[in-house]
Order: sequence, then structure tokens, then C-alpha cells
Amino acid sequence: MATVVLLSGGSGTRLWPLSNEARSKQFLKVLRDKEGNSQSMVQRVVSQIRAATPKTEILVATSASQVSSIQAQVEGQYGIAVEPSRRDTAPAIMLAGSFLHSVRGLSDDEPVVVMPIDSYVEDSYFELVDTLVDAVRKNVSDIVLLGVKPTRPSESYGYIVPDPRSFAEAGAAMRVASFKEKPSREDAERLISEGALWNCGVFAFRLGYIRAITARYTEATSYDDLAASYGDLPKRSFDYEVVEQADSVSVVSYDGMWKDLGTWNTLAEEMRDSQAGRVVSNDIPNTHVINELNIPLVALGIENAVIVATPDGILVSDKAASASMKPYVEHAAEGRAMYEARNWGDYRVLDHAVYGSGARSLTKYLRISAGSQISYQRHRLREEIWTVVDGTGEVVVEGDVRPVRQGDAVSIPRGSLHGIRALSDLHIIEVQIGSSLTEDDIERFGFYWD
Repeated sequence: MATVVLLSGGSGTRLWPLSNEARSKQFLKVLRDKEGNSQSMVQRVVSQIRAATPKTEILVATSASQVSSIQAQVEGQYGIAVEPSRRDTAPAIMLAGSFLHSVRGLSDDEPVVVMPIDSYVEDSYFELVDTLVDAVRKNVSDIVLLGVKPTRPSESYGYIVPDPRSFAEAGAAMRVASFKEKPSREDAERLISEGALWNCGVFAFRLGYIRAITARYTEATSYDDLAASYGDLPKRSFDYEVVEQADSVSVVSYDGMWKDLGTWNTLAEEMRDSQAGRVVSNDIPNTHVINELNIPLVALGIENAVIVATPDGILVSDKAASASMKPYVEHAAEGRAMYEARNWGDYRVLDHAVYGSGARSLTKYLRISAGSQISYQRHRLREEIWTVVDGTGEVVVEGDVRPVRQGDAVSIPRGSLHGIRALSDLHIIEVQIGSSLTEDDIERFGFYWD
């Protein structure tokens, strides 16, 4: 049995406005499973791992902002290691290693395979997990990578160059001679002719290896202590900080479909539906339109484009140009996220206002799924008013429990402990009033109805 660590990191700004800090690209349900049901990248990857290697243990390494989305989308047994702050892949993997040792109780000899959580690949990709684990157990090298056989001389990827002498050696793993990051087209063509592979960010090693590297930066050994001193770890990628400094590295080749669905251009290729939401259009060649707003969107005569309207913004872009949108999005998306999925349902910000007195109000629409509840919590800087527009449930304020249904209103003074659970799907309009209206102003105290 082996352990797979899935790295769930960035927000995917190149898929704005559908993807943002609160709703990262890996959680977007824009794909389809074999039965035709909507599926996210996270759900696809987890299901592929479980099918290919049923005995594999899964640990997700992520930030606090993504925990609710993971819990809402991934069922079954798995662990979550939460980064106190985002510091790139090297510290995230070090923290995950500490979790496996001090929380899961794994020995230093146990193999660990690290993978991105948003890989779009064939099932055979995950079948190579056993090959990586076997190479680690045989001490082929300190680190064993997975490399993708290139289909074109791309200038966007990093390349792993195997040692030519290792091609004649028995076994699937080849010694690595060097690395090349984002070469020119001419260099990429030469590298491919030499047998180079694309670096897809997959690493395998013994747990003790990464724990020894972590010890170079901190004396913390337990997961809690390392999380508390997380800022002591280097804010660099695992490739630069560890792999390219290692004395002994090997690579296993994967010859199959591998795509980075990080841009609208590539994601649209795998979307079965070219339109979603309230969309009216004529027959537009190779154009995808997504509308999450409660108003109609009409699209006419714009070919090879992506049109996306969400509460966070509106994008109209040529598909090729969308790959270069990151600097524009960083300027456009300076405010808070207007939509977020949680393990209990989701919410959408409807309005935000500042008044002459300095007071602020924020209006949200909340959907709480039947059988779910929000945490027992309080706010220091705001009061809230909940109006139930549909569904039934129970609300608790300072230990006082009462039923709620359509038309009921609940006033929650600032500083009051409160919670709510849905008996049927609950739809609520929440109005916040206070001096600071952020998600940081929440103190959680578990769940009232545990």
C-alpha cells in the first residue's frame, strides 16, 4: 500500500471569472464522467486513483480556503493537511510529510507519491503509481519522477532529460541527467530528439527523505509544530528547492494523453456543453458561453471565443488570447469573491454598500443542503438578519433552538453564538450590518447538532 499526496493549490486566475480565490479551477464542474454527470477535476482525479490503485491512501494538501470545497466534492476516506498560508509546493509537501508521520503514523521507509490534483489524463497515468512505488522500494534513486512523452515542442513546460546510458538499463525508471525549464522552440525540438520528457509535477520518495530535508529548516517535528513555524520553510517550488538539488533522481515515462486545463482555450476542448445558464445565441462556431447571472445573455456572431458572466465579473475573449489574461485579471479581480461553495451548500453575494455614517451592509443568498448545517459560530464586528425564502430547518441563537420555514426572519446580534441546519433545502437571504464584513470575522465552535 502507498500514499498519494494530492496538491490542491492556486486559484486558476486564467479561468476568471469562473475561477477565483474561493472557487479554484479544480472544483469547477465543467467536465462529464462516463455516465454523463457533471464532474470537477478533483472528482475525476480521485475516482481515477481509486480505480487504478484501490488500496492507495489519499492525502490532500491544500489551503484553508479550499477545505470546504474538497469536503463538498470528495467522498470516502482521505486526509487533509492544511497550509497556514500559501508558500508554494516545497513547504506544502514538507507539511504533508509531517502529517503522514506524526498524524498518520507512517514510518520513514514508506513510499509517498505527490501529484497535482488537477491533472487531466488517461487512466493509465495513475496505473503508473505502482511503478513509481516499486522504484522507490528498490532504492533506484532518492526521488523518482513521472515524465510525459511530448507530443510537440512546447515552450511552456519544463523538460526532464534522462541519462542516455540509462535507456539500456533494465526496469522502467531511467536516471535523470538534467532539467530544462521552458526552452525555446529550437531547444525543445533538440531536447525531444534526445528523449526528454515533459515535467508533470509528480514526485515519489520515501517519507524519511522529505522529513530529513525539512529538518534543515526547522526543528519542528510534529504536524502542529511545523504548521506553527510554517514561515520558516522556503517559499519555493519543490522542483527548484529539492528535485534539482538532489544527488539521485530517476524518471518513469508516461506515453499517453496529458493536458493542462489551466486556460479557457484548453478547458473548452474538454467541455461537452458549449453553453450553460440563460444563454440565447445563434450557431456560433467554436464559442463557449457560460452565464451564472440571473439575467439573459445574448451572444451573436463571435467565433472562436469564450464568454463568461458570473457575479465576479464578465469575460469576452478570443480563445487564443485568453491564455494571456492573467495580468489583466489580477487588476480586475481586486475585490472579494462573490460566490463560494461550502460543504453545507453555497452562497452568493448580492449587494455590498457603504453608508454616510461609515456603516456597511452586505447581502448574501445562502443555499443550505438538506441534512447539512453551518458551524456554531459568532461574529465580533457585525450583526446578521436571516430571512427564509424557501425550505425548513432549525436555528439556534445562544442555545435557544426554534424551527424556521418560509417567511421567518431571525435576528442575530453581534457576539451571539448561532447556527442553522436544513431539514429540507434551505434558501436564505442574509443581511450583514457592521464596520467590517469579511469572512475573517468568524469564530467557529464545532457543530451544534453533532
